[in-house]
Amino acid sequence: MKTLVVAALVALGAVSVTTTAAPQREFVEARGSVKSVPLPPGGPTPRMADGHPDFSGVWFDGPTGMANAWSVDAERGPAEDPIPFQPWAAEKRKAMTRVELELSSANVNCTPVGTPGMFTDNAYAHQIVMKPGMFVHLIENNNRYNVVYIDGRPHTPKEELEPLFYGDQTAKWEGDTLVIDSISIDTRAQIRDGWMHSEELHVIERLRRPSMNYLEYQVTIEDPKVLTKPWTSAWETLSLSAKNERLSENFCTNNENVEQLRSLYEQQKGQK
Repeated sequence: MKTLVVAALVALGAVSVTTTAAPQREFVEARGSVKSVPLPPGGPTPRMADGHPDFSGVWFDGPTGMANAWSVDAERGPAEDPIPFQPWAAEKRKAMTRVELELSSANVNCTPVGTPGMFTDNAYAHQIVMKPGMFVHLIENNNRYNVVYIDGRPHTPKEELEPLFYGDQTAKWEGDTLVIDSISIDTRAQIRDGWMHSEELHVIERLRRPSMNYLEYQVTIEDPKVLTKPWTSAWETLSLSAKNERLSENFCTNNENVEQLRSLYEQQKGQK
């Protein structure tokens, strides 16, 4: 966690670049050394004992497997429709500084990234483990995880709901597409890029596996207090690890650099 925040502070000009010059140089050299090539389909979709698609595996964003993370032309996903923010929300988001964005992040605050941030606000590797009736999603960043049951259970009665980072979730199959429906999501859960949301956030996620090497993800976001209408993302591609990689241990700890970020934020406020 400390490394992540130091890198953020360097980018924000809060600490000297010389302290992290070597790691930055190594990252740039590694990133520029790989030409990304999309993986082949890799064969038919694997299936579980109940006949539904099995999404199990280690996955990387983009169509090229692990190489996408280090590519000189990394795939960043398809173009999407503009997010229909209400005017007040658009203005607030536009006014946020890089320091404010960092201070609101799950990484800095050591909180779960939540729904839908496990997919939409995560640049690390994913691991999915499935069996009939259960979907388990893990990400390398801070060893976060979420368990979703696909057993027909309904949402918790409204009077018993409480805010949760991953929300109150139900899931079902629509053909070969897994549909996960989430409500009662904690307002600290992440979407991406400073996208704030209200307690009325409703998230519908869809996953499908068209072939062995590919997983596809789409999300619909409804929030009548922040958006003028529901917004649906384009289908995003994830690709299977070709070397059976394992997720590395990566955990969040309290760190003194949060205070540096807060100090920088106060300085910026005073300059306005």
